Amino acid sequence: MAAAAAADTSSADTRRYVVGYALAPKKQNSFIQSSLLSRAAARGMDLVPVDEARPLADQGPFDLVIHKLYGHDWRAQLQAFSARYPSVPVVDPPHAIDRLHNRISMLQVVSELDVPPSASDADAHHHRHTFGIPSQVVVYDAAALTDSGLLAALRFPLIAKPLVADGSAKSHKMSLVYHGEGLRKLRPPLVLQEFVNHGGVIFKVYVVGGHVTCVKRRSLPDVSKEILEDTAAEGTVSFSQVSNLPTARNAEEYYEDLRLEDAVMPPTDFVNEIAGGLRRALGLQLFNFDMIRDVRAGDRYLVIDINYFPGYAKMPGYEIALTDFFWEMVHKDDDVTPLKEEKPTVVK
Repeated sequence: MAAAAAADTSSADTRRYVVGYALAPKKQNSFIQSSLLSRAAARGMDLVPVDEARPLADQGPFDLVIHKLYGHDWRAQLQAFSARYPSVPVVDPPHAIDRLHNRISMLQVVSELDVPPSASDADAHHHRHTFGIPSQVVVYDAAALTDSGLLAALRFPLIAKPLVADGSAKSHKMSLVYHGEGLRKLRPPLVLQEFVNHGGVIFKVYVVGGHVTCVKRRSLPDVSKEILEDTAAEGTVSFSQVSNLPTARNAEEYYEDLRLEDAVMPPTDFVNEIAGGLRRALGLQLFNFDMIRDVRAGDRYLVIDINYFPGYAKMPGYEIALTDFFWEMVHKDDDVTPLKEEKPTVVK
């Protein structure tokens, strides 16, 4: 009996779990690093690519499926897989991801969140940090771009973004609009969002299940009053051209003066509350959101974008966070206590 028990324990200890990943080639190259594979393998999990040439339901067996593929055929394959293997988690549900493909619906959820001030925030700073989204409107046809009523609620400069945010090259083509004349060059459907000066710093918040990491990166430089008043200047410029524009100080000098390490990070508890609220409201496990600090309002932060399954390899310690997440997902119906490793929530 003792020998049999020992054998059972040995079998349980050596069981390996299979995580199937369905990712486009470019995503595979960035996400599936040897450091992630080896860390997962050391925890008893093997990451295996899904063969797109075969039906997903005929592959495996998988203990977890992660994906970032789109289209009706792929959605149908996920439905067939879940019908055959209802106990295998699929991260994330396509209907939840859909909300992030529209730049209006993706940010509506931010306005609906109710995040109370944390104790540390209230006690340490004697006021609460607030958050929201920039003012924005959706434009479906060119005629609306000359509608004074539609644009009356917005202040220049504006960011013009494609309405669809599906990860394609077209969805990333954005422009900065300085005055009304610049609107004539735009092609709807699109979203016009107020550009808010934020000190040239953006906070990127990565969410991996219950793990949250906030990092700071350089962003577009603040727009000076001189540019807005120069009606002879180009009215619309693409993001790729912004760094070449003349400003009160040119862009090169701007970034030389900007010391990223001096930028104050938002409070950790505050970031975690927003991330947790978005995770619950969106029903997603793998996403990130971009947040800026409105220099006009002190401690007010604005969420300007949310992305599904972002470039995690740019997140410090991403191998640890993702491996812990995989472990939790493959054991979600077990009595096994996940092995958690300490890791920083905020990276300065």
